[in-house]
Amino acid sequence: MKKALYIFFLPLVLLSACQQSKPSENQKQATVQFQNKGHELIYGMVERTGSYQDLLDKKDVVYTYTYQTPDGKTDVSSEQYIFDGELSMGTYLKHERTLPQLDGAFTQGYNGKEFWLKHQEVYVKNEEFMKRVQFNRKTNFYWFAMFQKLLDPGLNYEHLGKKLIGTKTYDIVTITFNSENGKPTDTYQVYINQETSLVDQFLFTVADFNMMETPLLMQVEYEEIDGLPIPSQRKYKRSTWDAEVSDAPWVIVTWTDIKFNTGLKRSMFDKN
Repeated sequence: MKKALYIFFLPLVLLSACQQSKPSENQKQATVQFQNKGHELIYGMVERTGSYQDLLDKKDVVYTYTYQTPDGKTDVSSEQYIFDGELSMGTYLKHERTLPQLDGAFTQGYNGKEFWLKHQEVYVKNEEFMKRVQFNRKTNFYWFAMFQKLLDPGLNYEHLGKKLIGTKTYDIVTITFNSENGKPTDTYQVYINQETSLVDQFLFTVADFNMMETPLLMQVEYEEIDGLPIPSQRKYKRSTWDAEVSDAPWVIVTWTDIKFNTGLKRSMFDKN
């Protein structure tokens, strides 16, 4: 709130000014044109996680990404993103799943215009490798900013109702994306905890790998970093659309050492 210019303003005037500068949740939501109940629920969830503007205000993030499959194969990468333009870079210190053909560490990058792969000080142009780079750079960034980006333009929402799981009641919302050139797009089905307004789990498809019929179920746990709840502990496996899973082991994903606003420069994401 703008600082009062005159110390003799009455407390009532100060109170009135404060109330006018900080609209209630109902007032804020009244300015948003919701598609439907599902859209409104996602808006409320993003109010809890922080909006994409909150990420822009933090400028960048650095963290360690660890991905382990049930067979024990592990990737460990040092991830760096700039939120303005969705710039993304990852240095793979261990890569038993991602491009295991390469010896030693390598770095993938996206500078807002082009993707690149650097291995042993040389830029690699292998077409198959670059497909994986493009998938990793887009996907890793999206996973980090997913909940904020569920309010992006071009999304469609449907509230499927409520479901009791154990002692917790969830609102279930399906989210689809407008297609470009008729290409298949992913579908997300999120379970919003009515008590916390956070997503505890969600179903998703992977159009890039033609995994459209049978979804995967992702379960998440949060930690608070700089005032934002970050879903840093994750696990997923095959599921039904009713979120029923088998006894098969989970894929485990963790984000550690998360730091915002580290001073990353845009030039770091260019080929050099």
